[in-house]
Amino acid sequence: MGNSYAGQLKTTRFEEVLHNSIEASLRSNNLVPRPIFSQLYLEAEQQLSSLEAGSRADNEEEEEEEEEEGSESSSPPIAYQMKPPPEGCCTTDGFCQAGKDLRLVSISNDHIEVPSGFLLVGAKSPNLPDQLLVCAVDKRFLPDDNGRNALLGFSGNCVGCGKKGFCYFTEFSNHINLKLTTQPKKQKHLKYYLVRNAQGALTKGSVICWKGAGKIMKLSSWSSESSGPSVTITSDPVPATNPNTPSGTQQTAGTISDHLPSTAAFGPTIYNGKGSPKQHLVKNNLSALTRPSVLGTLTNSGPPKKRHKGWSPESPSSTETWNLQPNPQIPNKNKNGSLSSLPHSALIGPASSPMVASGEPVSVPDNLLKICKAKPVIFKGHGNFPYLCGNLNDIIVSPLLYTCYRNSQSISRAYEQYGASTIQPISEEMQLLLTVYYLVQLASDQVPLIEDLEQIFMRSWRESHLSEIRQYQQALPQTFPQVPSQIAPVTSAQLPWLAGLAASSCNDSVHIIECSYSLAEGLSEMFKQIIEGKLVKTNYVVILCASRNRCIDSCIVVTGKYQARVLSESMLTPADYQKEVNYQLVTGKVETLGSYFSTLCPEGDIDLLLDKFYQENQGHISSSLYASVNRTTTALDGTGASVCTSYNIEQHQIRPFQLAVAQKLLSHVCSIADSSTQNLDLGSFEKVDFLICIPPSEVTYQQTLFHLWHSGVLLELGLEKEHLTKQRVEQYVMKLDAESQTKFKAFLQNSMQNPHTLFVLIHDHAHWDLMSAVHSLYPQMEPSMGLVDRLLNCREVKEAPNIVTLHVTSFPYALQTQHTHISPYNEIHWPSSYSNGVDLYHENKKYFGLSEFIESTLSGHSIPLLRYDSSFEAMVVALGKRFPRLHSAVIRTFVLIQHYSAAMMAVSGLSQMKNYTSVETLEITQNLINSSRLCPSGHGLMVVLRIPCIPLAAVAYERLYHVRERLALEDNFEIILGNPNSGITIGKHFVEQLKIWQKIEDADWRPQTYLELEGLPCILIFSGMDPQGESLPRSLRYCDLRLINSSSLVRTTLEQELGLAAYFVSSESHIEKVVVNDVLESDQEKLSSTDNEDEEIVTEGSTSEKRSPMKRERSRSHDSASSSLSSKASSTAFCSESSPLLTTGDGAKSPHQVLGSSTEESGNQYEKQRQKIDKGAQAVSKNLPIAAEQLDTKQNIKNAQISITSSSSSPFSSSSFSSVPTHNSFILQTFQCVMTKASKQPPIVLLPKLVYDIITSTDSSGLPKSSSLLPYHSVMWASSFRPLMSKMMTCTEQSLYYRQWTVPKPIHIDYNNRNEGRMDNFHPRRLLLSGPPQIGKTGAYLQFLSILSRMLIRLTEVDVYDEEEININLKEESDQYYHQPGDVWPDLETFKKIPFDYTIHDPKYEDASLICTKLQNLSSEDRSMSRKLEDTYMHRQTTRMRLSKYAVYNTYHHCEQCHQYMGFNPRYQLYESTLHAFAFSYSMLGEEIQLHFIIPKSKEHHFVFSQPGRQLESMRLPLVTDKSEDYIKSPTFTPTTGRHEHGLFNLYHAMDGASHLHVLVVKEYEMAIYKKYWPNHIMLVLPSIFNSAGVGAAHFLIKELSYHNLELERNRQEELGIKPQDIWPFIIISDDSCVMWNAVEVDCSGDRKSEYTWTERNVSLKQILQHIESTPNVTHYALIGMRKWSSKTNSAEIKEPFSCCHVHDFIMLNVDLTQNVQYNQNRFTCDDVDFNLRVHSAGLLICRFNHFSIMKKQIAVGGQRSFHIKSKVSDTPVSISPAQYICAPDSKHTFLAAPAQLLLEKYLQYHSHRFFPLSLKNYSHPVLSVDCYLNLGPQIAVCYVSSRPHSLNISSSGLIFSGLLLYLCDSFVVASFLKKFHFLKGATLCVICQDRNSLRQTVVRLELEDEWQFRLRDEFQTANAKEDRPLFFLTGRHI
Repeated sequence: MGNSYAGQLKTTRFEEVLHNSIEASLRSNNLVPRPIFSQLYLEAEQQLSSLEAGSRADNEEEEEEEEEEGSESSSPPIAYQMKPPPEGCCTTDGFCQAGKDLRLVSISNDHIEVPSGFLLVGAKSPNLPDQLLVCAVDKRFLPDDNGRNALLGFSGNCVGCGKKGFCYFTEFSNHINLKLTTQPKKQKHLKYYLVRNAQGALTKGSVICWKGAGKIMKLSSWSSESSGPSVTITSDPVPATNPNTPSGTQQTAGTISDHLPSTAAFGPTIYNGKGSPKQHLVKNNLSALTRPSVLGTLTNSGPPKKRHKGWSPESPSSTETWNLQPNPQIPNKNKNGSLSSLPHSALIGPASSPMVASGEPVSVPDNLLKICKAKPVIFKGHGNFPYLCGNLNDIIVSPLLYTCYRNSQSISRAYEQYGASTIQPISEEMQLLLTVYYLVQLASDQVPLIEDLEQIFMRSWRESHLSEIRQYQQALPQTFPQVPSQIAPVTSAQLPWLAGLAASSCNDSVHIIECSYSLAEGLSEMFKQIIEGKLVKTNYVVILCASRNRCIDSCIVVTGKYQARVLSESMLTPADYQKEVNYQLVTGKVETLGSYFSTLCPEGDIDLLLDKFYQENQGHISSSLYASVNRTTTALDGTGASVCTSYNIEQHQIRPFQLAVAQKLLSHVCSIADSSTQNLDLGSFEKVDFLICIPPSEVTYQQTLFHLWHSGVLLELGLEKEHLTKQRVEQYVMKLDAESQTKFKAFLQNSMQNPHTLFVLIHDHAHWDLMSAVHSLYPQMEPSMGLVDRLLNCREVKEAPNIVTLHVTSFPYALQTQHTHISPYNEIHWPSSYSNGVDLYHENKKYFGLSEFIESTLSGHSIPLLRYDSSFEAMVVALGKRFPRLHSAVIRTFVLIQHYSAAMMAVSGLSQMKNYTSVETLEITQNLINSSRLCPSGHGLMVVLRIPCIPLAAVAYERLYHVRERLALEDNFEIILGNPNSGITIGKHFVEQLKIWQKIEDADWRPQTYLELEGLPCILIFSGMDPQGESLPRSLRYCDLRLINSSSLVRTTLEQELGLAAYFVSSESHIEKVVVNDVLESDQEKLSSTDNEDEEIVTEGSTSEKRSPMKRERSRSHDSASSSLSSKASSTAFCSESSPLLTTGDGAKSPHQVLGSSTEESGNQYEKQRQKIDKGAQAVSKNLPIAAEQLDTKQNIKNAQISITSSSSSPFSSSSFSSVPTHNSFILQTFQCVMTKASKQPPIVLLPKLVYDIITSTDSSGLPKSSSLLPYHSVMWASSFRPLMSKMMTCTEQSLYYRQWTVPKPIHIDYNNRNEGRMDNFHPRRLLLSGPPQIGKTGAYLQFLSILSRMLIRLTEVDVYDEEEININLKEESDQYYHQPGDVWPDLETFKKIPFDYTIHDPKYEDASLICTKLQNLSSEDRSMSRKLEDTYMHRQTTRMRLSKYAVYNTYHHCEQCHQYMGFNPRYQLYESTLHAFAFSYSMLGEEIQLHFIIPKSKEHHFVFSQPGRQLESMRLPLVTDKSEDYIKSPTFTPTTGRHEHGLFNLYHAMDGASHLHVLVVKEYEMAIYKKYWPNHIMLVLPSIFNSAGVGAAHFLIKELSYHNLELERNRQEELGIKPQDIWPFIIISDDSCVMWNAVEVDCSGDRKSEYTWTERNVSLKQILQHIESTPNVTHYALIGMRKWSSKTNSAEIKEPFSCCHVHDFIMLNVDLTQNVQYNQNRFTCDDVDFNLRVHSAGLLICRFNHFSIMKKQIAVGGQRSFHIKSKVSDTPVSISPAQYICAPDSKHTFLAAPAQLLLEKYLQYHSHRFFPLSLKNYSHPVLSVDCYLNLGPQIAVCYVSSRPHSLNISSSGLIFSGLLLYLCDSFVVASFLKKFHFLKGATLCVICQDRNSLRQTVVRLELEDEWQFRLRDEFQTANAKEDRPLFFLTGRHI
């Protein structure tokens, strides 16, 4: 209700009385409480610091919480019974009793009348945790910003019904239906101020700061966005609250771990003092700390009713505590890896203490900051922490070390599950001792890292419990046996002595203070020693008190100036960091620093010196020296004499790597589509569309547009036409800013309207803005934050079946947490260049990224590309002591600006300034200024100066711009301020230069990306807290990262900063090695320098030192001059970028002397160099390059020497010139463009020392330390007991590591992605592409879009055979046409007159023997040569055809219409089906045939079953007279083998939904696989004896089964009174590759009867079959077929609508008429031709509908190709030629594992000329083939005759045959029949029988020896073993 007491009075009794009095007063009827209480309350509050009050308030709030939870306390809580609501009033949560809505979400836009003096506040209802209720409250009863001065009591109004004058919060809470179970208190339920945003909507504002200094809120605030929440009480008017703290999280033990923030290093998680984990942990039994039972005043606690029940670690619940959470707060390194995190503003000490304060308060001395030069950071350790009072602004208190200790004592979850309770956690004593050991070994310039300490604790624990852990690993899942620890534990008595012993070796860097009673005395002693100056050399003070009850109290104070500053700054969130810097700039605090720098010059004022220089040289320099650049450029360009050739803009091209990645992406998309989950139906999409989402950086936006424009993707996808405009391209790229929602809405609408378009949503730079949308709704947030969540995670995107989301990033770690949306199977990592030393992708460029930069620093590498500047760091440290209140980012920026300014002045001729800069900066500036002078076209290098803080970047820009202007360098190089929110602005002069270089004629052109600044000499000041994907040009030579926020040590942050320098170098250039001539570019002295500019590379064999970073570090002093060892000592004015202009050392040497100087001399130069540097005598600008014409006059030389410092010898001495014959050659040597080296050498990167140390230090596995940092600021470690990462981890393993060991914080986008323990929270259509920065990911995903589009088109297309009919010229040319072109059905009588065309016209039989019908004159050229073996499929002509809506599909097709047809129900389980045997006898086989049907339940209606036993009786057949639009009468049989995936069996669309019976005919061994893929299809399973049979066996059994079934159906239906002849006798036998059907429509409306036009269109199979089934007298036809489709079909072929000829592939077979004509069950090839000839010879009609055609798809697997002929002896695949398929009987020939019939057919196809030599190409004398057609190859013709009586045969009267083929003759072939035919002399005979015995019997029975001569050696057999029943041949010659 009223405010809890916060004042401190002396006695417990008085407090209790006072408390009760206040309560009584508030319950009285007086409207305003008596003033005495207000005064007493306020006066009491003033007596102590706000900090103490806050602490007590916090403790009290805990008590209130516990009280609510029903915990016992020393006095029972007052029971609260809500007054029942009045009769009939509203009791709905969120509404007042008058029924008016009070919820903020509902009334945020309503106009609310607020009386004067009242404020709108948000109240929390326990029943509506996610809602705020709007109330109007008198602001006198609300606290001020410091949490004070709130009047007791309450006065408020209801904004819903307007009721006013509520004087009691109890009454008010009843009215607004809070429904409380505890005493209503305004502090507890009034949570937030409400404010209007820019749109006028009411939104949640800052937290109401109840109860004392700096406290913001309770547990609900832990879900705040700021990772290092906090506020400090400072005297400065820094905002004291952290606004980014949403509420509403449930305050239960279960959710604690989710909401606790994890902050960096030893830093604090403090919300205005209330933030430490302590209160909430204690409340929920999460803390195992001993707590006094009395809390509150200095010596005692508050009212008895609010006292805590104390419990010790020994209590039973304490062992459970550790398991309650998965490690709530691992320090978040979001800002730093350092041990810190408290924002400055959060300096509240004990207020946030995890332990209870006790004892006397400790007074913080005044002037502490002035004495220490930095604010000491106190890290609370174990036990109780005392109160602090006094000068609290000068200290920072953090609970982070306590959190680390606690987490290290919670045993890993992995061990918990298996009885880990027997393993004791690491003891407090050991923790503290290990901490001391750790601090002792830190160097003076190192900052402690929380990760280091965690790993130390983990290793220690593992080593001490190795045996238990091993037992756990070996004996899962048994519990651990009791194993006594082997190591004697450290006792509390030993601890001070051991700690002191450890600290004794560190030269007082770590100081131990032991207390006998409490920490208070130790802290007082420490402050005293600081004041007395005794801790000047001490960096860390460890205070411990180990005497009391064997429990330890401890804390660690960081007093080292450098460490304390870094740790305190690391506690600032990025937002707080910016605020702090802004505040210091706005309030003018930096002016003292600026004025200090302005005096840093010999004249005492830099600006005066600049003005003086400007006036002296105005017009002088510009007209001579600097204008020379322009003159040179124009002159040389004009004459064309020496224009720079190094400049070339790279054309857009796809590199092998990018193509490989694009294909990997495609393969992942295909695997999503192929999975059984039906999440992506690629077959239903016709085209691809996309939207690329990028961060709101204008440069990145323009860069993406540029890539998209030049990739050609939009044209390729068919999204745009040829004439592309920029406005059209912009439709496909979206900046994630406030305006993006409109574009995104249009994208979503487009996706809904086009279900057959696949939309790819590409989220580039996906690690940017991973803010949860819930946490971005607060007014303090940037408007663009949280957009990614709001847009990309919206329900429409998640549920749309045609949107695939692709996240693209260089730093995927934040998307790889325990709650990630992305499946690990959907991650694509950029491939490695090398695998086992083999170059996988041959590229002409080598990527140079982080690992290569680190490698360059290792010993043995001559140019370290990563460097730090020791003199710069030393100056920063010194100034940090001088200006302790300024943020180090401000100091570092000002120092660097000073260095650059001084360097520019030194290079311009003010040599006295060279001592005011660092050698590194001087080198950069020299190279920058001189680079453009060395190129005839004026190309120069780029220097990137990274200043994250935008206001500081603006300060730097203005200062450097001013200095450049005063030095008259404005035409020499540009200074560009790169702000993420705006475009690029550069001077007109430089724009013109770029236009000339890039050959741009557009007058309005301006560079819009950094890539377009290629070759422009410039300093790019790159601002913005994070890079947002901007790419830099190849002319980048220096990447100056000295100003990056080095306290923000998070892996993503560090790597993305270093990613700016990532670079492609030409793979031909080797960075480590150089040619000897490069020595010319440097002085002798430079050979001994290690950190030289790029080309100063030590030649192989030189004895100069190649020192490791450690050696280099030791050799440097902090003096800025001597630090030049890290760089060039005597660098030339144009430095390494310069030409190989000859330079001199102490004396002028000729080039020969330079090259020839001994290695000893070059080694000795090192000492000389050191001496030179120490004297400050090195030349800043020894050699100025001068254009050739300038050397003509003394005046020019004089002008040129203005900027030459006093060096011992002139650079242009005679000895130098002696080696230069002419001026022209001098130019050629001197002017070497910076661009020539751009492609060969990566840029040099300068880092802060702290970052440099982290990047270059590695762990035991060689992994850089930066890789083991926290990966991202909005995630936290799941446990401190996690394994170490390893250098050997692949990207996939790293991903799995982060997925296991990191969890998102509540502010993270994935935080709510949890499905109650289920693992299916991955989004099925989300992919993640990760690859190093600047490696080409944009090109890869654009290429992916291109090949995805091609694949979708390919999926909707098939390759169909497109071949002209063969042997057309053999058709009889006749003018007689039997039918009119427009006839739709054949006339039976007319058709009988059409002669049968024996010739085969199907192009697939191009290799088959011609069938002769009469004497034909065929030249040998008319028949093509035989194709190579097995090449038939490969060389057949195909065409790409778009699938129509009537196509037949394979198993990869999924669409909603045919799901049921395919047999996939919603749960994706297979349909039930039953197996039925069906037997019938067949005399020819001599045995009963048993077939098996697999019949799905859904297809049982097609069959008849016997009633009692459900035995299969028959397959139902319709009647001839049946007519139905939705029914196909003929059952379809499709024999298939080896094509379970690719066979075309989905007839649903082809049949246009008509009911039909479709049976797949499969071999027994393939039954299971076909059933799996086609669960809803009827299967006819052939007997196992046919497993190795060919298609003839399937056709034979289909036909015999169908006839047998016809008989059964006739018998069954005869009983129903139906005549046998009325039963439908047709079946369809279809190939498994028939894909589409076409119909020709003939228009005969011409004038003459013979004229007609025709068109061909795709139609459904249903239409064709129903048309054919309706043919008049259809039952008189034995076989009906159709044409094979060809694009070359001409009118002549369809003029006769019906033909009597061979039919193939898809036939309707009349099983009744063909009862006595069988397929040959032994055949593998040509069985349809053989059958057609038999049917015709039996006098039956074969009709081909020429107006219908069939398209056959080319399928590369299965079918005939599933038969492989191999040796039976060995399994090794040996090529066997067809000549080896037969052999002599009883020979030792290698037997083959193949059916005899197949060997026979293949042999005859390729080698029949051995049997029929006279027949070869002798088409007028064919081979007589009796009762069969066998393919003898294309060069032999055959003549088919049937031996059956009454059969139709051709007239053979005029024919003389060249051979006779008798294949398995039956009894119809008799001797008299054969004697009718005439043979050439020498004609050959071939008799083929099943065995040798029947061979002899046949010869005798047919009296063959009368006319044919046989020899013993003319007997052969197929190359089969006896058990495989070979076929035998006998050949003979005609006598």
